[in-house]
Amino acid sequence: MDDKIKFELEFPIHASPSLLFNYLSTPSGLSEWYADNVNSRGEIFTFIWDGAEEQAKLLGKKSGERIKFRWMVDEDEGESYYFELRIQVDEITKDVSLMVTDFADEDEVEESKMLWDNQISSLKQVLGSV
Repeated sequence: MDDKIKFELEFPIHASPSLLFNYLSTPSGLSEWYADNVNSRGEIFTFIWDGAEEQAKLLGKKSGERIKFRWMVDEDEGESYYFELRIQVDEITKDVSLMVTDFADEDEVEESKMLWDNQISSLKQVLGSV
């Protein structure tokens, strides 16, 4: 299997870090913008899109700051790929940004970035941060 390429994206968000974190870390919050539906049982989150399910393991979270998941498919194959959503607040301006770290196959990086752009646009609409 070819190694996937790590990429990071930054999205300015006009919302408080605590409100934003709620949309990043809870099944109800994630189902508002990331997937059609999200369920969790312990560390395992089930994301549902158009009837298809993908499971991800919660690798860690720090309240109000970041949350990190690994897709179970990658976990089962012993891969160390993950996706992380991190809230960054500028100390001087107090501007809030959402930092996305993800991995994709080399020929799918641009497509993955566009997908994140669309997902974050949905998040901004939900937050009223457009």
